[in-house]
Amino acid sequence: MIVPCYRVDVSSIPLAGKGLYLDEPVARGAVIVAPDRVHTVWPEARLRTYAPDSIEVESSVRWFEDHFSLTPEWSDECYVNHSYTPTALWHLGFIFALADLPAGCEVTMDYRYVIGDGERLPFADSVTGREIVGLPWREALAGSSRALLGAIGEGAC
Repeated sequence: MIVPCYRVDVSSIPLAGKGLYLDEPVARGAVIVAPDRVHTVWPEARLRTYAPDSIEVESSVRWFEDHFSLTPEWSDECYVNHSYTPTALWHLGFIFALADLPAGCEVTMDYRYVIGDGERLPFADSVTGREIVGLPWREALAGSSRALLGAIGEGAC
């Protein structure tokens, strides 16, 4: 579920296709996307029995540890593109604003948090050319937790 008013339009990121844009300002730390239709959660071992280009793999994101949620309905959340300088943060299935975001801002996040440990995406970051490789679970959780604390104005743990 996308919480603020938004639109899908041509992405500002080269080669990214379409992107998700805010139609209203969103405050730093606010939820932009919340899970609302999580009906399938699989361990990564089961997910990897499918071809990399299958609907199961293409519609999956790491939710926690080695478990992935699958959303083959392809809702508009799929238009949140990757960036190494993201406007938003993936944390345990939610996407939070990393700063005060104005209307018209494209929502982006770091895909390393939503793919498996060591998983390599079949495309590179189109701005930097850097490979996109999934972070180990503990590193992803620690990093997103620290970033979320910073976004909501709290100090580190």
